[in-house]
Amino acid sequence: MRDVLLPGSLEELWRCFDEKPMALVFAGGTDLLVKMYNGSLDCEALICLERISQLQGVSEHGDSIRIGACTTHSRLLREPLIGKFLPALWKAIARIGSPPVRNMGTIGGNIRTASPAGDTLPPLYAMKAEVELLSREGTRRMDLSEFIHGPGATALESAEIVSAVWVKKPEEFDLQHFEKVGLRSALACSVASFAALLKLTPEKTVKKVSLAWGSVAPTVFRCPAAEEALAGKTLCLESLREAAGIVRKAVSPISDVRADAEYRREVAGNLMFRLVDIVDAEKGRKTDGY
Repeated sequence: MRDVLLPGSLEELWRCFDEKPMALVFAGGTDLLVKMYNGSLDCEALICLERISQLQGVSEHGDSIRIGACTTHSRLLREPLIGKFLPALWKAIARIGSPPVRNMGTIGGNIRTASPAGDTLPPLYAMKAEVELLSREGTRRMDLSEFIHGPGATALESAEIVSAVWVKKPEEFDLQHFEKVGLRSALACSVASFAALLKLTPEKTVKKVSLAWGSVAPTVFRCPAAEEALAGKTLCLESLREAAGIVRKAVSPISDVRADAEYRREVAGNLMFRLVDIVDAEKGRKTDGY
């Protein structure tokens, strides 16, 4: 039997850390509690953050959106700011687990778990999100890509929590896309996932592009060389074929029970070809006046 502490404020949280300095922190617990159940993780006590109001909700701050770390995935799917400004993130959240998992799981937990298969991470990397970290001493912010060091490894310090993620409204892009490949159509960890932000001319010339992949490297994978290969070119199968070749050479996937490394490498490149269909569908939607 272990203690579970339920602070209702930040002041109570700091006292919990004083009382149980080795305690593990959680909100929904969809990852942590599974690891404890299967014996891969143990601790002397747990601190649940879900009652702390400062860690909840979505708010607009000029050109940025702040998402509280303890905001559940289900709530994010209902937030107008997410659907309006961050549709790639919305699409990623909609693919997470099942309704019960989305009702419990939080975006902060997805970040803190630091799994390369975390569904929210590729769009957040593509959007160059920042993570907000909070301790008794104050608040600091850092790039999400610098916060995550590897699978399960982060820059989080002792008695410090992930309190929010900050995302600038990617208004310089006119198309956002997220897609993942799993062993089944739902309730599946990704074999590979892909997020893309694009700015195109009416002739489909790529003016700006930001790309990120999940499950094909120890952390979410960015490929500036592939972005450079697309910049200034017409978005078509030929230009995407060149960029996909660059990606396949650059990724460093592993083999596991879900897929072998070579399959992941192939899929990482192939996911880019979907952009042609996505762009054509978006162009048709605008032409039809929807």
